[in-house]
Amino acid sequence: MKIHKLLSFAVFGIILTASFAVHAGNDMSAAKGKTESMSTATMAEIGQKAPDFTLKGADGKEYTLSDFKGKYVVLEWVNFDCPFVKNQYGTDNMQTLQSQYTKKGVVWLSICSSAPGKQGNFSGEELDKRISSSKSMATAYLVDADGKVGRTYGAKTTPDMFIINPKGMLIYTGGIDDTPSTKPSELEGAHNYVSAALDAAMDGKSVPNPVTASYGCSVKY
Repeated sequence: MKIHKLLSFAVFGIILTASFAVHAGNDMSAAKGKTESMSTATMAEIGQKAPDFTLKGADGKEYTLSDFKGKYVVLEWVNFDCPFVKNQYGTDNMQTLQSQYTKKGVVWLSICSSAPGKQGNFSGEELDKRISSSKSMATAYLVDADGKVGRTYGAKTTPDMFIINPKGMLIYTGGIDDTPSTKPSELEGAHNYVSAALDAAMDGKSVPNPVTASYGCSVKY
């Protein structure tokens, strides 16, 4: 009788343990699958559809990437206090690009992912003052203070450049040019990757260097 009871308890214990193991395994698989699904669905990748987003502009309006389907879109990560950004704007290099391509119908979105209290994060009158003094010719200046969009696109530096084609595909990511310098004189002979990519794509050709190394200050997440 005692042996029978012991065997019964042993069998019950084995079943209970197996049940917990199955449920734990299912939970872990589900969690893993969810994490993989989220990372696959949200991260920007060259040659793939650019992740959609909505951000508020300095002008108070909301801008949604998918609203610009059918047009080329340039995303420029910006921090007006970064020496590399100051060099691009101080030489009028960035504004020249912005003006040149927005006149051709390209949408140019400058995005700031600096967190509150960190370098580059401005609001209200100060932000308006900075945009005005930079003489920006971008379509809009967008605020990404929580860094969600910046992290989705993997923006690492200011500037960091991304180009999206009319089909919504990411066709370029990387530096603005091949000259990582804060000296105005050194930009004169720089090879501009952004203009090269846009010109090629708009001519129906393949982008010559779809991925390059960005340079500048780290994004202040």
